[in-house]
Amino acid sequence: MPNLKAIRDRIKSIKNTRKITEAMRLVAAAKVRRAQEQVLSTRPFADRLAQVLYGLQSRLQFEDVDLPLVQKRAVENVALLVISGDRGLCGGYNGNVIRRAEQRAKELTAEGLGYRFVIVGRKANQYFKRREQPIDASFTGLEQIPTSEEASQIADELLSLFLSETVDRVELVYTRFVSLVSSKPVTQTLLPLDLQGMEAADDEIFRLTTRGGYLDVEREKVQAQSQDFPQDMIFEQDPVQILNALLPLYLNNQILRALQESAASELAARMTAMNNASDNAKELAKDLTLSYNKARQAAITQEILEVVSGAEALG
Repeated sequence: MPNLKAIRDRIKSIKNTRKITEAMRLVAAAKVRRAQEQVLSTRPFADRLAQVLYGLQSRLQFEDVDLPLVQKRAVENVALLVISGDRGLCGGYNGNVIRRAEQRAKELTAEGLGYRFVIVGRKANQYFKRREQPIDASFTGLEQIPTSEEASQIADELLSLFLSETVDRVELVYTRFVSLVSSKPVTQTLLPLDLQGMEAADDEIFRLTTRGGYLDVEREKVQAQSQDFPQDMIFEQDPVQILNALLPLYLNNQILRALQESAASELAARMTAMNNASDNAKELAKDLTLSYNKARQAAITQEILEVVSGAEALG
């Protein structure tokens, strides 16, 4: 016969666990909203910066201008910037981006190219360090809502590697935010910068909404609005100097956007994982309660049978 006390203790433990997972789900949902607000607040600067760069591009012939950050050279070594999380309990978020980075490293090796990692997040850092992979720098303990200062530190490290010709290309491996239940690890080239395609890029922003009492995400297309500078505009400084000052800012903005997308993906994955854990705990507690009631009823029936049998024996 099942131990009634053991079942009661297990039900109590599961209910306490459900309270924790539900609280973690609510905290993650609140932080997703904060991540959304940050994306929206940084957008005006990013849009204006892209417009200025596009305007300068229309006035210059980049192939005739020596700009280190857009200089393309023969590729021998590649730096992989991998963005993961510091904590677990977020489903397959960390595992997916680590596998994507590992796959990209194998592809580079197959092409006869060298690679090295620049890691953001404790999970990826621990994973690649245990496997003795080449790690040039790691950034852990970052804020869950990324800041421009953190993006600047990462950009400085990448610029140092690229400008010193330690690496010839920098690639970014991060998790693109799709929805609350879906995210996609992607790879994109950070350096050298490709300004020729800047004006054609359509952007997307996500908006967290409430629909039918449940959180939902709507993605909105943002059409790039670029305007040429007037042909008679006179620059007080050499346009090349202006570009050399603005291109690092553009790189910082690209990294900040990737950090924001990754943070939103991690929080959404954690919210989904905690929601699933809460639902599973509820179902398990329901099944255990049913088992407890059956065992209790069986114990009562057994006691009644023993009383009746004893009475018949005495009679």
